[in-house]
Amino acid sequence: MPVLPSLNSIKVGLNILVNSEPYQVLEASFMRTAQRKPVMRTKLRHLFTGRVLEQSFKPGDKVEEADMSRTKANFLYADDTHCHFMNQETFEQFDFPREILGEQINYLKDGLEVNILNFNNLPITVELPNKVSLKVIETAPGVRGDTATGGFKQAKLETGLTVNVPLFIKNDEMLMINTETGQYVERA
Repeated sequence: MPVLPSLNSIKVGLNILVNSEPYQVLEASFMRTAQRKPVMRTKLRHLFTGRVLEQSFKPGDKVEEADMSRTKANFLYADDTHCHFMNQETFEQFDFPREILGEQINYLKDGLEVNILNFNNLPITVELPNKVSLKVIETAPGVRGDTATGGFKQAKLETGLTVNVPLFIKNDEMLMINTETGQYVERA
């Protein structure tokens, strides 16, 4: 595993090892005070459990980058306890508990291609595409003249996600939704 050359190499989104466990850096800020040595304060999320840890690193601390790999997979289906995926190269099926995926479940639909992040050849988390196309299954009808104000209304999508959309959106339309913010982007 490569050791990071300096504390400045710790950036948001980087996967590192802490006590031989993989963590993703959520926040990183370099703190320098007049009386003390500089430290890198971080907020880390455990990639298996989702637990958040606050950790400070001092100069001289060895910080190792986690050896991660990505594979392509397709979402198959979700049941009451798990979400099931299939590796596109080996056609092996595997699943994740719903609790680990959290809000990501709202963007998963049959056949969606995702990246699977692997640690020591074990799948640990799902990386969604930046935007996904989802169908509107329920929304209030637009009233003529409403578009002048540029207002919004609620729309329920095929995965159960509810988003704010412009008033001109109708039932059965396909929309592009940003998976990071959960907001409407455009019509698909």
